[in-house]
Amino acid sequence: MAELGAHLTAAPAGDDRPSIFEAVAQDSLMAAVKPALQHLAKVLAESNPARYGFLWRWLDEIYILLDLLLQQQYLARCSASFSENFYGLKRVAIGDGKQALASAGLPKQQHWKSLLLLVLVPYLKGKLEKLVSSLREEDEYSIHPPSSSWKRFYRAFLAAYPFVNMAWEGWFLIQQLCYILGKAQHHSPMLRLAGVRLVRLTADDIQALEKKFAAAAPSQAHSIKTQVQSAMKKALDGIAFSLSTGLSVGVFFLQFLDWWYSSENQETIKSLTALPTPPPPVHLDHGVDSALLPKLKTMCPLCRKIRANATVLSTSGYVFCYRCVYNYVKTHQRCPITGYATELQHLVKLYSPES
Repeated sequence: MAELGAHLTAAPAGDDRPSIFEAVAQDSLMAAVKPALQHLAKVLAESNPARYGFLWRWLDEIYILLDLLLQQQYLARCSASFSENFYGLKRVAIGDGKQALASAGLPKQQHWKSLLLLVLVPYLKGKLEKLVSSLREEDEYSIHPPSSSWKRFYRAFLAAYPFVNMAWEGWFLIQQLCYILGKAQHHSPMLRLAGVRLVRLTADDIQALEKKFAAAAPSQAHSIKTQVQSAMKKALDGIAFSLSTGLSVGVFFLQFLDWWYSSENQETIKSLTALPTPPPPVHLDHGVDSALLPKLKTMCPLCRKIRANATVLSTSGYVFCYRCVYNYVKTHQRCPITGYATELQHLVKLYSPES
């Protein structure tokens, strides 16, 4: 069976089109860089908030500037993004019968489209996800029903976002399936929008790139203006080269950090180093209206649904939905599980590391 389906993921002999594995691997490379840098910024900010706190607050903006500089450098010099060049790929314009060498760069229109889609689209998507998360948190934390048209609007937005996101991810999945079956030239809709496709680097491309880098030397400037422009360009090229070299050397280390701090690996570490769980408090109230603990640990004992905006009662240690326990304590002044006397100031919001 493996031999029969091998043609779906391997490129034919003499075909310059990369396999789906190469295409997806280069996509996931940059996706693994940001979480590792995010963790590094978080560690620095927690160690010295006064000096490094801005790294955590402005991480998205700092990252997009560095990414813009890096991708601009590689698109101009190698006709590819950093991750595409790392895997030996380049971009060529659709309809380009005779492919230009990678050292020649992309046509101006395809160059700026590629840069925009490589840098700006992931930034906007990340900002949108953070906005949705904050709105959902605010909606879950609010006790009172929406009373204004704005609140009704963003509730409708929150309800529609999962379907929009599913359509977006489905678009990428369908494009990849078409690419595997040979029905499309692009594995990603972003390449199609940029008007380019991915091909493998040839021996001529590699030789041309080596000659270009070897021949790169500072030009002789004859005026102050050209000297300033040359110095700025040299500084930007130096920063971009340092970033690319550092990423090339540390890419596997960054992927290791991404795996090390993944949720699955953290669960394994916690299970090996966890202390024994103390026994729950004694159930003092056995009345018919007392809530019983559900079998599923993530379920609220009051509404019997997955907890939203988890809140703990400091008097007993049990966790509920904020809305459920707020209304219950306000009405009965006791814990729903143990019957301990409780007041509203005993409610403690639980924050996950992501929030």
